[in-house]
Amino acid sequence: MNKSKDIQSIIKVFGVDVERIPIKTKIIVDTDDIQDLVREYALPYLQEGDVLTISESPLAITQGRAIPVSEIKVGFWAKLLSRFVAKVPYGIGLGAPTSMQCAIEETGLPRILFAAMVSAIGKLFGRKGDFYRVAGMQAALIDAATTTPIPPYNETVIKGPLNPKGVCEELHREFGFDFAVMDINDIGGSWMIGANEGVNKEFMEAAMKDNPQGQGDELTPFCIVRRLCRRC
Repeated sequence: MNKSKDIQSIIKVFGVDVERIPIKTKIIVDTDDIQDLVREYALPYLQEGDVLTISESPLAITQGRAIPVSEIKVGFWAKLLSRFVAKVPYGIGLGAPTSMQCAIEETGLPRILFAAMVSAIGKLFGRKGDFYRVAGMQAALIDAATTTPIPPYNETVIKGPLNPKGVCEELHREFGFDFAVMDINDIGGSWMIGANEGVNKEFMEAAMKDNPQGQGDELTPFCIVRRLCRRC
């Protein structure tokens, strides 16, 4: 196991002491199966009551959702709309024509155009975030090329994983532990985008808010979230 960066492994979440244990793996590829990865890398360390988090991009990679930029045919609307995407500290997002093209393919051009229109109106009133609220989760989850420094994914657009809740339910049935798919960045953004029944979204997002897995080349797609007080 690997502590991915200089960060506290034990924190207090809603009055409960929680340990976060990042788990190092090999570079994940599209021929990998998420169950096999859990079985090989995480299962030996899991204890009763643990929740295993799975980063959204590695899960998406196992589903064949990493698209080389050389294979993306960028259209007129992707080139145009990407120019108006606000830059954020944690990545390009849909500000690259290739990632915008993937968003159009994921959600459909009419929805993306409507999202852009609502966003433009919202900005006139000082409101932010309308684009992704309208475009939907699958558009928001797209990671542009260069988001990760790990080859070959530094030259791919990674779409959001499909059916993360269903994946977690299947893993829960197979292994008996709780699972959550997380979308996390290094500036305090933490979202649980899917989990098996019974996993508390608010608790998990607070537990992972400081991104104990890291955002670079740590190769830690899994993280055990362990309540140190078993009765809490």
